[in-house]
Amino acid sequence: MLRRRMLIMLAVALLIVLLLAGYKAFSIYQQIQVFSAPKPPISVAVATAVEQPWQQRLPAVGTLKALQGVNLALEIAGTVKNVQFESGQKVKAGQPLVQLDSAVEDALLQTAQADLGLAQLDYGRGSQLVGSQAISKGEFDRLSAQLQKNKATVNQLKASLAKKHIVAPFSGTIGIRQVDVGDYLASGTVIATLQDLSSLYVDFYAPEQSVPKLAVGQEVQVHVSAYPTLTFPGTLSAINPKVESSTRNVLVRATLANPDNKLLPGMFSSLQVLLPDPQAQVVIPESAITYTLYGNSAYVVAQKKSEDGSLEKDANGQPILIAERRFIETGERRDGLVLVTKGLSSGEQVVSAGQLKLDTGAHIAITADKNLPATPGQPPRNDGSRN
Repeated sequence: MLRRRMLIMLAVALLIVLLLAGYKAFSIYQQIQVFSAPKPPISVAVATAVEQPWQQRLPAVGTLKALQGVNLALEIAGTVKNVQFESGQKVKAGQPLVQLDSAVEDALLQTAQADLGLAQLDYGRGSQLVGSQAISKGEFDRLSAQLQKNKATVNQLKASLAKKHIVAPFSGTIGIRQVDVGDYLASGTVIATLQDLSSLYVDFYAPEQSVPKLAVGQEVQVHVSAYPTLTFPGTLSAINPKVESSTRNVLVRATLANPDNKLLPGMFSSLQVLLPDPQAQVVIPESAITYTLYGNSAYVVAQKKSEDGSLEKDANGQPILIAERRFIETGERRDGLVLVTKGLSSGEQVVSAGQLKLDTGAHIAITADKNLPATPGQPPRNDGSRN
């Protein structure tokens, strides 16, 4: 009886073990089926690498300067008698701006002119008498010297009197005035700034290796933070004939028109010099590039091949597309496009969206990219022309 019970217990235990083993085997079989089943393709957007004219540009930063700009200052001291301009006013060349008290200089000038008149009379009489030898030649020479001295005194006082009147040296816009009527001003005191805003200079530095690419007359595009959506065209007007020994840069100057007086001297500007001879280059959208510390790469669309080299096809007879990661060398970036100098050929398709889900050899399906133009796979056209 005991033996029979033992056999029954062993049979039940064995049955339980077999059931557990069967359940585990069935679970493993289901997992194998899940992992062995073909994965659905990953949806990505693609763009086509195209070859198009690409005008290289030399970026730089500079500072705007007025075509003519000065701080109007006094040469001699005096008291302000009259201020003849308003802050921010446009003035013409030669227009009076400030007049200092000149009563003393006027009186001295009148005295000097009286002395000059007497000297002219004495010189006239002497010229008649020296001919008849009524006076000596030395006396006539003294009269002549006295005349010249009086003329010089008058001219000196006129020049000193002229400095009491400040006039605009050129046409332009005058700044905020710094003086008022009645102020006593020492020599060198600035009364206002005067700037000719009809045209502006922008001075910037370029590296010495870029000097062979620069020439007077090249076009320049200037941008300022005050007008982020506007581009101001200009031309290179001068290149310094010396390279700075401390920085190995050369000073370059461009000239640009300012008809609306939007630009002001002293503004910080970013600019691009349009280099000559545009060449056909391969470009792709910037979103197609993955930037890493060990290099830049892009996923290129390829067709899956079997071991014998033939193309594999899906159930519908279409080629199976996969993503292949390829390292590339890039150049200038502009308007959402990147110049590819090595690693891609014109006509190849690259993944422009969905790279985070990919790895080399991943099965992909192409979908439309709303960030690209209506023509699928075509990046925006940029022929290097001016904006």
